[in-house]
Amino acid sequence: MNREHQQHERLPSFWGSRYSIGLFVIGAVAGYFLLKEHLVHVATALPYLFVLACPIMHLFMHGGHGHGHGSHKDGLSSSSDPNKKGDAP
Repeated sequence: MNREHQQHERLPSFWGSRYSIGLFVIGAVAGYFLLKEHLVHVATALPYLFVLACPIMHLFMHGGHGHGHGSHKDGLSSSSDPNKKGDAP
């Protein structure tokens, strides 16, 4: 069997195509004109966006600090549970 016949050519992804570049350019131009025309509105909302960004970053960036993600790697039991009986009598 020839391996050349088994290999399939991959289609280029959307982000590598010329349509994505055109979409990016159109979006950049539209964003520029929107920001140019509505800069006063954006500037007045900026302090509120900073205040709103604090709790949003706290929720999404901490990631739960690793609580409750599996058991201990060393196999030792946790002594924080008072109802759990250990090896001692």
